[in-house]
Amino acid sequence: MRAAKTQIVIPSGEGEAPAASPSHILPVAFQELLDTPRSAERQEFIDTLPIAIAIVALVDRKATILSRNRSFLQLADRRGSFIEVDAGRDLCTGIALPLLPVIEDFLLSEERESSFDMEEGDGISGRHFAIRLARLSGDESHAPRCIVSLIDRTQQVEGERSLRSQMMRDSLTGLPNRAAFAEQVEGAMQNFETEGRQFAVLLVDLTRFSRVNEGVGSLAGDELIITVARRLISALRAGDLLARLAGDEFAVLLSVADDSSEAMRAARRMQACLSTPIRLGDLEIKIDCAVGVAMMSSSIDAAEDLIRNAQFAMKRAKHSGHAEIYQACDSTAARQRFSLETELRRAIERDQLQLAFQPLIDLQTGKVSGFEALARWEHAEKGTISPVEFIPVAEESGLIVPLGRWALRAATRTLAEWDRKAGMALPVHMAVNVSAVQFQRDDVVAAVNAALTESGIAGNRLKIELTESCIVSDPDGIANVLRAIHDLDVLIAMDDFGTGYSSLAYLQRLPIDVLKIDRSFIAPMLEDRDSVAIVRAVLGLASALGMSTTAEGVETQELVETLIGLGCDVAQGYYFARPLPSDEAYDYLRARIV
Repeated sequence: MRAAKTQIVIPSGEGEAPAASPSHILPVAFQELLDTPRSAERQEFIDTLPIAIAIVALVDRKATILSRNRSFLQLADRRGSFIEVDAGRDLCTGIALPLLPVIEDFLLSEERESSFDMEEGDGISGRHFAIRLARLSGDESHAPRCIVSLIDRTQQVEGERSLRSQMMRDSLTGLPNRAAFAEQVEGAMQNFETEGRQFAVLLVDLTRFSRVNEGVGSLAGDELIITVARRLISALRAGDLLARLAGDEFAVLLSVADDSSEAMRAARRMQACLSTPIRLGDLEIKIDCAVGVAMMSSSIDAAEDLIRNAQFAMKRAKHSGHAEIYQACDSTAARQRFSLETELRRAIERDQLQLAFQPLIDLQTGKVSGFEALARWEHAEKGTISPVEFIPVAEESGLIVPLGRWALRAATRTLAEWDRKAGMALPVHMAVNVSAVQFQRDDVVAAVNAALTESGIAGNRLKIELTESCIVSDPDGIANVLRAIHDLDVLIAMDDFGTGYSSLAYLQRLPIDVLKIDRSFIAPMLEDRDSVAIVRAVLGLASALGMSTTAEGVETQELVETLIGLGCDVAQGYYFARPLPSDEAYDYLRARIV
């Protein structure tokens, strides 16, 4: 039994001040009245109290009710006609609380007061009471006595249960929500520990739900979710539990054998049940789903850990297109990415990144026409961290915005420093890559203008390189940004041309000055006639549109000669130089200025 929050405080004797109580205080006058032999006056007094009161004495070591007030009798009469009572244990007819043994123990003890809750009945139709026992001082018979107060909390308890039930259910589908699902997983984990019952958690994510909401509205989206829930339920076995964790994310608690094959079969059933298009009004909508599976193991301590493992697997499933099962390396990789994100943020704030500069060579003259600035990170403990590792982390976390702004400032500042060393404006430009994420999240025009203003470099000595993915995400918006950048006299290059998905119409509409041919077409040119044909076609397209061309990944003299023969303008690659630190790049440039 758990103690109640409030207490009846009874003065225990002369000179003791009654303690404060949040409910009520039994005054000294009441104690005196209870001690008086005038039972009529005592009864009249306790009848005025709004709560159920009984005075109980220990007679022949048995608890016996001496008197009760009207509220007590009314409480007993409510169910007295149909409730079964154990005369040896229950308080009285109509109140089936096994209180008599409790009261007897209390009166035989030295306790002054006791508070607890007790339930009457089976918990469905039964009542709930807050009970308080307070010892009374002895009378002439010296029989131990106490006052018993009962507060009926049934409505409050049922209200709390109803509220909890509502809070643990998804209001749209009626399925358990995330909190309820986590509770069920915790219970399954206890069974796993005690009885070895293996189970799995499956997460199901609808891949096109947001597009449905955008296209046909939220009401149709709700109808879609309800239909999906029904289909998923139809794919479950008896005893499996389906829950809705978020807007388009469902979870399944599945009892399985020791291996994962049964869970994977269930995952495929989930995907199969959604393979048929769902009809919404006049529309038929095909919904795909990604399913991630996580098996319970002794190394998992909490339900959320198991759910998170399933989320890792689901993330891989979105890329692979089929159900995936959690692997230990998933969480390790995630932790490493978060660790890398933290360290990258600090490196940007503390200016611990550097730029390396790879020369761009004019194939007609052999002179250096410019440099491409490339971010490099020398970690104090881990050594060199490749851009292949930290650039995706920067894009995912949003750190690409401060990183990109830093690269623009550092590149233009370096070119200005080279001018000061040479005592003149060098005949080269600086190329800086700008991520698609930065175009989406940052004011790139303002960032470019700020870098030019700070360094004092003319706009025509800066070249912004972007990939085709920048254009595909928001063609009209990116077009406006590129025109504003072009108005600053800044050159614009399309990087990795031919590897993306942009329409050739974009090349005609956008202010692009340079096409950079990806190394995947350049490297195999000497052995692959198709690659030569592709490069020739790109060069012809650029010439027709009035654009210059740059070949990436040039590593041999034979490639240089082939590109010159095809009419390529500029090349870069290890044949000429690897990316160089600032001082070495300046020396490389000075040695080739004629």
